Amino acid sequence: MDKRLGFVGLIIENREKNAAAVNTLLSDYGEIILARTGVPCPDRNCSAITLVIDADTDQLGSLTGKLGRLSGVSVKSMLSKAPQA
Repeated sequence: MDKRLGFVGLIIENREKNAAAVNTLLSDYGEIILARTGVPCPDRNCSAITLVIDADTDQLGSLTGKLGRLSGVSVKSMLSKAPQA
């Protein structure tokens, strides 16, 4: 499968409870993550994380599926239309 550039956006509710599971999973997929930006929102007890990824559709589906099954985690993703040159 062709790899494509994309992003994954996460909202993590109850961050003290759920952040460790998210970080563990992201470490497992570190080879496809090009960049990670996280913004804590302590007054709302949540965090927002944006990932820039270089992945094929199977890798993206695996990552987002596992993230989406975590308690308190909402996830959205997108891949570019053009495959890697």
